Formats: sequence, structure tokens, C-alpha cells
Amino acid sequence: MLGLSLKRKLTDNQVANIFINALLETIDNGFVEVANMINEDVAFVRSPEIAVNANAEFGMIVIVGNLSFLESTFDPEQAGRVERLIFQKLSKIYGLNEGDFTKIIREYQSFITRVNHPSKNMIYGMSKAVFHKYNLNNFQDEYFRRMQAPNPLFLKRMDEVMTNFIWNWDAFFKKYKLNS
Repeated sequence: MLGLSLKRKLTDNQVANIFINALLETIDNGFVEVANMINEDVAFVRSPEIAVNANAEFGMIVIVGNLSFLESTFDPEQAGRVERLIFQKLSKIYGLNEGDFTKIIREYQSFITRVNHPSKNMIYGMSKAVFHKYNLNNFQDEYFRRMQAPNPLFLKRMDEVMTNFIWNWDAFFKKYKLNS
């Protein structure tokens, strides 16, 4: 009974560290399967032959997608603090100054919003972003290629994949509590 009420308290900095480490590990370990799934997808008339180490675009899409869920998870003030810490830490990991990294994130956010319009579903937007960033239109059958639109069956499969790359805040809060 005591174990249920004793959650480890974390600072914003610790939350940012756990979030970043887990997210980057998931991207690094999971992209091989994502690339293979895309390369073998029946929606394509020929394989896109995405290299299993070509995860840069995918990584940015996953980071942006997960950042979009911060605001719905935390109060606005804390979400802002955690996001700033995440930007500071990720900019160092990517070898960029914080301003340049923030600009890249904002460009990806804008891109996802644009390719996802009018939908507001972030998972769907992430799937569409993968489609466009990896130029998958070139590998579709003629009908969808001429429409310049992703095959909806591919997007549905990609949505299922992308849900595996979304941080599970419910599970996190069962184990941790945030310092006020």
C-alpha cells in the first residue's frame, strides 16, 4: 500500500533528461524496423530502399510530435520550462546553438501542420511528414503518384507505427511525481 503513494519526485531538468534519453534510444533502436516496414510495404510498386541508418528526418518528426503533447500533459508554465530544457539539451546533442535548433523544430512543426491540414491529429501528421520527408510519392502506383497524395492504406499502417514512438505520459506519472 505504501509503494503506491511513494512516487519518486523529479525536477523539470530530470524530466527533460529522461524524456530525451528515452526518445533518442527509441528512435535509434526502432528506426531499423520502420525503414524495413516502409521498404516492404505493399503500397509501393518498388521499394524506397530507405537505409536503416537514415533516421535524421524521422528523429526530428518524432521529437516534434512528442513536443506537441507537452502542452496537454503539463500546465502551460511547466510545459514551457520543460520544453526550454529539452531544446537546450537537444541543441547540444545535435551540435547546434539553441536558436538554430529551435528554428529547425519550428520549421518541422510548420511542415507537419501544413502537410496535415486540415487534420489536427498529430499521429496522422507525423505519418504524412514521414511520407513527404522520405519522398515516398515517387514509389507509389501511378494513381496516387499523380494525385501526389499518400496511399491511405500506407498512412493507416504508418499511424500504427508512429503511435509506438509517442511518449507514454500516463505510465510515466504512475511512476514519478513532479516537484512543484
